[in-house]
Amino acid sequence: MTNKVAMIGAGSWGTALALLLARKGIAVVLWDHDLEHVAQLARDRENRRHQPGHPFPDTLTTSASLKEAVGEADCVVMVVPSHGFRAVYGQVYPFLRNDALVVSATKGIEIESTMTMTQIMAAEGDGTKTVHLGVLSGPSFAAEVADRQPTAVTVAFASQEAASSVQRLFATEYFRVYTSGDVIGLEISGALKNVIAIAAGICDGLGYGLNTRAALITRGLAEITRLGVALGGEPPTFAGLGGLGDLVLTCTGDLSRNRTVGLKLGSGLTLDQALQEMKMVAEGVKTTRSCTKLAADLGVEMPILEQVYQVLYDDKRCQEAVTELFQRDLKQEAEFLSR
Repeated sequence: MTNKVAMIGAGSWGTALALLLARKGIAVVLWDHDLEHVAQLARDRENRRHQPGHPFPDTLTTSASLKEAVGEADCVVMVVPSHGFRAVYGQVYPFLRNDALVVSATKGIEIESTMTMTQIMAAEGDGTKTVHLGVLSGPSFAAEVADRQPTAVTVAFASQEAASSVQRLFATEYFRVYTSGDVIGLEISGALKNVIAIAAGICDGLGYGLNTRAALITRGLAEITRLGVALGGEPPTFAGLGGLGDLVLTCTGDLSRNRTVGLKLGSGLTLDQALQEMKMVAEGVKTTRSCTKLAADLGVEMPILEQVYQVLYDDKRCQEAVTELFQRDLKQEAEFLSR
């Protein structure tokens, strides 16, 4: 029985998950580092900045104190951007109770270390307490979850017992949760689909049609699978909700931040111009850098990733990137995982 959940991050996704749990009658503390934002949340009893129109249930409280939020929480959900994840978790760890469940709902790879979020959390622990580390991922736009739209996701932990506990915690009549033991596979899928979504947005911005999008999603999945398997992920994971499901959603949905960045690039904006027009973080921009380094270190061929990197960071023309992809050496499709 979960008596208290700490939701670390009061952005769109953190707020949606906090609302989901609080509507079940679970005590949730929603934390944010921004004192002014926390004061607004407490005063308005809704997140007008990120999830307007969704009043907070009585069981949802807010705090700017990690000690207050995390202390005595049975489950802690980390929903902060990947570039700040390590610093925040380092402050969270001392307040974790022994045997706590810690769930990463952040989709990204740290640039400097090329670590996933659960790897960061494992590295930041000092071994003085038992902490169960896992990930929640899948095709789930935050706005639709807040609106109670039927959604299915996956949670992965090394421990089936821990996975089942988090599954029961989040499951509702509109939010279905599956379990997995493939933590790394689910994390790699969630991170890299954002890169492919930028590519999908670029193609849409260039005016390409559905043929192009279908090809991109399929070959993008091949790249995600190659890298994930090289890191120890299980092939079926990449065909599941956290793999193909999330990839399709992010490459096609108008609510996708990463596809939106790609649309702006494809329409002729520079990366700086595109990001200036964004109100929220598009994780794929940073993940492109970290995954390019990771793929190079592992010797994994990822041509779409390579072209997205060159568009983002080398000022390559979008049309030129597409042309180069189509002029690569011809191959057999059976080389799906190896090439």
